[in-house]
Amino acid sequence: MTNFAKTLAGSTRALAAAAALTVTTTAALAQAVPVTENAQRLIDRDDAVFLMLDHQAGLMQIVEDIDQTQLRANVSAKAKVAEFFDIPVIASTSVPEGPNGPLIPEVVDNAPSATVIDRAGPINAWDDARIREAVEATGRNTIVISGILTSVCVAFPAIDMVAEGYNVIAVIDASGDYSDLASQTTIARLQQAGVTVESTFSVLSQVHDTWDEENTAIMAEAYSDVAPAYASVLQSFFAQPSN
Repeated sequence: MTNFAKTLAGSTRALAAAAALTVTTTAALAQAVPVTENAQRLIDRDDAVFLMLDHQAGLMQIVEDIDQTQLRANVSAKAKVAEFFDIPVIASTSVPEGPNGPLIPEVVDNAPSATVIDRAGPINAWDDARIREAVEATGRNTIVISGILTSVCVAFPAIDMVAEGYNVIAVIDASGDYSDLASQTTIARLQQAGVTVESTFSVLSQVHDTWDEENTAIMAEAYSDVAPAYASVLQSFFAQPSN
């Protein structure tokens, strides 16, 4: 066998081994993620609370794992859909007069009935008695949470709430972190704790449930916020001649 052939054979074996390792590792990771009862059911909007934590202008500047314009659009979509379907929105900020900055306007502009709680001390929002009381006052058990940073503002309260029996859903692309690695590490930690990880579009669709004349306009707008190409789908549809 020539040196080239030996090298090629060795490379082929190495690639095969790497592929096998990848399959084995992926399977192991899949088995490591707990399949909870909560993860096996869809969102009931009549049992949901949208908890939106620390979407602040200062913190936005360190987000690197998602485009900030898209992040703001996803936050807007969540807020406007919650307002339309009368889902309670509880928003919070951490020391808004400091470098973290004020709450971004996308929250209250789209959900004017939101309860906004400014925290001066606790990093973990669930340690603030006012937030606990606001959640408990809704009488609801499904907490749809998003925030900045994912690894702190989302993860800390989400893990604590699961431990206390809440069904917690983390909306990853309505949240942001300082790196992809931080985001991926946090997703793994959340899943290990029993938090369901979702996308904004999926959450909106679960809340939406059924098209009707009343919700068509707001849902079309919200879907287009999250996936701008969806606006093209609508344009194409409405351009069709009516029968």
